[in-house]
Amino acid sequence: MNYHKMDQEDILALKQIVEEKNLLTREQIGEDYCHDELGGISSYPDVLIRAGSTGEISAIMKYSYDKNIPVVVRGSGTGLVGAAVALYGGIMLETTQMNHILELDEENLTVTVEPGVLLMELAQFAQDHDFLYPPDPGEKSATIGGNISTNAGGMRAVKYGVTRDYVRALTVVLPTGEIVELGGKIVKNSSGYSLKDLMIGSEGTLGIITKAVLKLVPLPQKSISLLIPYPSMESAIEAVPEIIRSKSAPTAVEFMERETILFAEEYLGKKFPDTQSDAYLLLTFDGSSLEQVEAEYDKTAKLCLSQGALDVLLVDTDERKDSVWSARSAFLEAIKASTTEMDECDVVVPRNHVAEFIKYTHQLAREIDIRIPSFGHAGDGNLHVYICRDELNEEEWKKKLALAFDKMYERANELGGAVSGEHGIGYAKQAFLEQQVGKTQIRLMQGIKQVFDPKGLLNPGKVVCGASK
Repeated sequence: MNYHKMDQEDILALKQIVEEKNLLTREQIGEDYCHDELGGISSYPDVLIRAGSTGEISAIMKYSYDKNIPVVVRGSGTGLVGAAVALYGGIMLETTQMNHILELDEENLTVTVEPGVLLMELAQFAQDHDFLYPPDPGEKSATIGGNISTNAGGMRAVKYGVTRDYVRALTVVLPTGEIVELGGKIVKNSSGYSLKDLMIGSEGTLGIITKAVLKLVPLPQKSISLLIPYPSMESAIEAVPEIIRSKSAPTAVEFMERETILFAEEYLGKKFPDTQSDAYLLLTFDGSSLEQVEAEYDKTAKLCLSQGALDVLLVDTDERKDSVWSARSAFLEAIKASTTEMDECDVVVPRNHVAEFIKYTHQLAREIDIRIPSFGHAGDGNLHVYICRDELNEEEWKKKLALAFDKMYERANELGGAVSGEHGIGYAKQAFLEQQVGKTQIRLMQGIKQVFDPKGLLNPGKVVCGASK
C-alpha cells in the first residue's frame, strides 16, 4: 500500500481541525484501540481522533485524501472480525462522542441519531416514548453506527427484520470529504440506485456515517417469553421449523446448550431458572394485548410439548426475565472466559437446515478433537459457533482452527448458507467470502469500492481487497 507515513506536520495540521484534547498520538493511544472484541488481529493507528461533528470528519477526510492517509472508523470496538483495526496505521476516527439523539418525529415514526449513540440508549429512549426500535443485537453497548455498518440483526430479527429494514436515511462523508444525504423520511423510494443500502453493511469501507434517520414501530404493550427444555440439541433445533410452519409469530427464537448456560452462570454469578436439560429454546411473543400474546404462546407451547419438549417454563416475572436474558446476553463473554483463546463462525443457513448444521458441528468437534460450543438465532438461521483453543499449543491450534473453519463454511455453503449473518467480513473472513460468492461477485464488490474510494483510504484491507492503490 502506497500510503503516506504520518509525521509532525500532519499532526499540527489535524490540530487545526479538532481540539487538541481530542487528538491522541501513538504513544498516548491505549491498547484497546489496537484490536476489537476478539482480538484476532492487532495494529495501532498513528493518530486517534475523537470526532465531534460531520464538519470535522469532512475536513479530516479532505486532508487525508490530499495526503493519501488511510482512515479507519471505530465505534465501541465490539466487533468480532477485525473490521475496526487500523491495519496500515494512519488515522482512527472514533465516533463515540457523536452520541446525541437529535430528533423524535412522531408523525413519521422516525428517530434521528448520531453514530455514537449506544444501542441500549436508543432502545430506552424509544421505550420511554412508547416506541420500539426493533433491532436487538446481543451487544447492547455497540454503537448505532457500528450496527448500521455491519447490518446487525439480533434476537428479534425473526419477526421484525434486521438493521437494514429500519434505516430511512444516512448522512455520509465520502473519502474525498464530500457530504452526501442518502434516503429520507419517505417510506417508498424507487429513485435510482440505492446508495443508502450500499452503505449499510459496508463496514466503513465506502463512507463514514455521521447521522441516521431510523424507523420506529409502536411499542408492544405485552411481552412474554417461554423457556422450553429438550432432551437433546437435535430435538430442540428440529422443533424450530415446526414452530415457523405453525404460523405463530414469535419475536425471538433462540437456542442454547446446557454447557453454554453453565458457563454464563459461572461468569455472571447468578442462577438460570433451569439447567437440568441438555438443550433449550427461548421464545418471546409480543403484542398489543395479553389475550393476543397468550393465544400465540399457548398454541406454540402445545406444539412444542407434542414434538418432544420436556416442559414449558413461563418467563413472566422480573426475576426470571433478568436471569434468562442476562444469561443470554452474556453467552459470548462466558464462552470467552472458559477458554484460553477462541474464534467465531457467524454462519447463517436456511432455517430448515439449522438442525443439520448444528449436528455437523458436534460431529466435527469429535472428528478433530476440539471444543465447539454454540448458540444463536434459530428462528432466522443465524448461528454463533465458537472454536475454543483450551490447552492446545500454537501449532495445533492454528491447524485445527483453519480446518474447522474450512469444514464449517464448506458445509454452510452446501446448505445454501452464507459466511456471516450479522457480524460482517472485516479482516478475518475475506477468504471465506470469496470461496462462497466466487470471483465474479468479488470483482463487482471491488468495483463498487473503487468508485466510492479510488485511493483505497477507507478501512483498507477489509471485506474485499484489490481495490486499493
